[in-house]
Amino acid sequence: MISVKNLYKTFHNLSGPVEVLKGINCEIRKGEKVVIVGPSGSGKSTFLRCMNLLEEPTSGEIYFEGKLINAPDVDIDKVRAQMGMVFQHFNLFPHLTVRRNITLAPVLLKLQSKEEADENAMRLLKRIGLDDKSESYPNQLSGGQKQRIAIIRSLAMNPKMMLFDEPTSALDPEMVGEVLSVMKELAAEGMTMAVVTHEMNFAKEVANRVLFIDDGQILEENEPDAFFSNPQHPRTKDFLSKILS
Repeated sequence: MISVKNLYKTFHNLSGPVEVLKGINCEIRKGEKVVIVGPSGSGKSTFLRCMNLLEEPTSGEIYFEGKLINAPDVDIDKVRAQMGMVFQHFNLFPHLTVRRNITLAPVLLKLQSKEEADENAMRLLKRIGLDDKSESYPNQLSGGQKQRIAIIRSLAMNPKMMLFDEPTSALDPEMVGEVLSVMKELAAEGMTMAVVTHEMNFAKEVANRVLFIDDGQILEENEPDAFFSNPQHPRTKDFLSKILS
């Protein structure tokens, strides 16, 4: 579904260029759940955001369903409509009700009528047990509720793939489980997913493959059992010894 070839990303700050991604190559097939782990500042989130061009690659190629999406003539908004994205900090519109947060994009993009979008929003809210919050505003919700709504807001677009950028890292510990349960349900239904997370138990339980990124490179990738029980790269061993101890 996604193929990334020789991906580089350089940022520029006051002290000069900073190379964040250094030649990433990766493929995610339809139905796969790929979990991306690594230390803070390693380039995980930048890699994820390059997949739908929220970050413009410095060089390299990104293909979605066989089409080069970082070509100049591509309508990236049409591509993004097929890739749901869930952020660390929810990004709900504070001045809109929960229902309007969910229906805004499908209606604006003329993917659904207002009636269809409303019906779909209520169906999705019922699915996560929050249909009674449809007329609430984001500031009236807990962090876990906001993140679950952010997930179904993406699902309202009927995406072919979901990207999750550390979706639980801003949550209180007791709220993490309710968000992960929605993600596990999506995974069980066959949704293609790329997930940047520090939740190692989620990676063990859900992932088809785990990628370890450090210093802008994929140093190791493997299926979860082998990745966690028998890491090969010294840096992976060091990382897991600290995070799993």
